[in-house]
Amino acid sequence: MKIVLMGAPGCGKGTQSPFLKERYHICHLSTGDMLREAVANKTENGLKAKAAMDSGALVTDDIVFGILKDGMKKPECSKGYIIDGLPRTLGQAQRMQETGIEVDQVVSFDVPDEVIVERTSGRWIHRASGRTYHEKFFPPKQAGVDDATGEPLMQRPDDRKEVVVKRLEVYHKEINPIKDFYRNLGIFASINGNRALEDVRASLTSILDPIYHKLGGKLHHSH
Repeated sequence: MKIVLMGAPGCGKGTQSPFLKERYHICHLSTGDMLREAVANKTENGLKAKAAMDSGALVTDDIVFGILKDGMKKPECSKGYIIDGLPRTLGQAQRMQETGIEVDQVVSFDVPDEVIVERTSGRWIHRASGRTYHEKFFPPKQAGVDDATGEPLMQRPDDRKEVVVKRLEVYHKEINPIKDFYRNLGIFASINGNRALEDVRASLTSILDPIYHKLGGKLHHSH
C-alpha cells in the first residue's frame, strides 16, 4: 500500500507514521529525514543537496526525487511506503504521477492554524543534550532554563511564532491545488488532526484498512 500523508508541520503525521508502518508492513519515507541522511552519508544526491544548501539555494526537485527514488529501493519498502513531506507543490504531485511513483491514498491532517502555531511555536531546546521543552505542554521548571544543567534554552528560528505563521500562509497557498489534484483522482481523504492520538488513529485505520484489504493485505492483529 502506498500512502501520502499531508499536513502542516506540527499536525501530528510524524507521530502516526510508526503505527501505520507496522500495521501495513510498509516503510516511512520522510523527505526531510532522508535529505539529512543523504547529506550525512554523502550519497550522490546528498552531495548535490549539501552544495545547494551551502550556497543558500533551494534543493531542486531533481535532487528531492532522486533521494526519494533511492529510498524506495530499500527492501522494507517492497510492500509499499508512506511518503511524508512530498508533494509540496502541484508540480511535484504531477511529477510523482508522471514518473511512476504510485499513490493508493492521500490523507491530509487538518488542524486549525492557531493549534499548529501553539504546538510548534512553543518549542525550546537545550542544545547540548537535545532535550526539548514546550511552553505549554512541557515547560521547564524555570522559564528559559534546562532542568538538569541550568543552562539557557534556545529556540530554533523555525519555531518562532512569526516564522510559523508565515510558513502556514505559504503552506495553504501551495497545498490547496494539491488537494484538488488528488480529489479529482478520487484518492483524497482529510481527517481532523486536532483530537486525541487514539481518535486520529481510528480515523486513519477506517480509511486505510479497506484499501489494504482490497490490495490483498492481511491484518494480523486486532488493535
